Amino acid sequence: MLLSVLDQSPIPEGSTGADALRNTLDLARACDALGYHRYWVAEHHGGPMLASASPEALIGPIAAATQRLRVGSGGVMLPHYSPLKVAETFTILAALYPGRIDLGLGRAAGTDPLTTYALQRDRRQPAPDDFPQQLAELLGYLEDALPDEHPFRRLAATLPGRPELPRTWLLGSSPQSAIWAGQLGLPYAFADFINPGGAEIAALYRERFDPAAGRGLSAPRTAVAAWILCAPTDEEAAHLAASSRMTLTLLRRGQLIPVPPPEKAIEFLRAEGRPTSGPLPGRRGIVGSPETVRAGVERLAADYQADEVIAVTITHDHAARRRSYELLAEAFGLEPSSARLAAATSP
Repeated sequence: MLLSVLDQSPIPEGSTGADALRNTLDLARACDALGYHRYWVAEHHGGPMLASASPEALIGPIAAATQRLRVGSGGVMLPHYSPLKVAETFTILAALYPGRIDLGLGRAAGTDPLTTYALQRDRRQPAPDDFPQQLAELLGYLEDALPDEHPFRRLAATLPGRPELPRTWLLGSSPQSAIWAGQLGLPYAFADFINPGGAEIAALYRERFDPAAGRGLSAPRTAVAAWILCAPTDEEAAHLAASSRMTLTLLRRGQLIPVPPPEKAIEFLRAEGRPTSGPLPGRRGIVGSPETVRAGVERLAADYQADEVIAVTITHDHAARRRSYELLAEAFGLEPSSARLAAATSP
């Protein structure tokens, strides 16, 4: 089983988006040294909690700062973009960092309706819900497989990064995304941190997987992204996780805030009569000591029959987030690079 990272570039209370982006580069260097397999950056818009609005802008600097990690988007929210522009951008990245770039594609807006509208280039009417057509066009560019009669047929051969290409993944948290990924023969990454009931959806993907789709996979490939927080003890991990409990509670009320310190979060939760530890309401959280987290991650991978687990970790303190990934790597015996680890831990 491979271990990877999804970084949403959280913005701690009292900090700035610029600080969060610098933390992302620092964490990527550390995870490269620790032996993680891939490092994906998310796409979220219009909120004070996450600075990851442009994965395509972050992937290049992360790839430049690391050596062996695969780097990619988790994901590009395709409804906001022209398929041709996405294809051009990611072939450029693939040309600069051959064999290391992933293009993870999502359908969600990654924001609220007003911000979605603000992201539209043409605001005369709502954007159409044509994700399957967008996806087919994008794959046609990358694979130089648009039909001869397609008006954009010649553009496929002009992608600037050819012959290098990214590895395309489909992301999702619903049955429809699993069906599309299976029918298209794409690797599939399921967002368990959004929908913790996805084991049956992953099974649907495997059932619908078509190896004849011609995308280089002879069998389905499943990754599952989960909310994971590791600390030296269960008690310390629960303390750190209080920050996310508070942000999740307020998110459900439509209130977006920077990541609060755990002490403030615990005070808030107690005033609300909410638990400060234990299961997260409506979410799966793998939170605890290295032993606790390893057992939880192994159960998760078994539930999904996943080849890979992608850890999403949010804390107020960047050092605690970095330490979580260090402990997770140690718990699974990842092979660190001593030279890169020394560079990543130097001032």
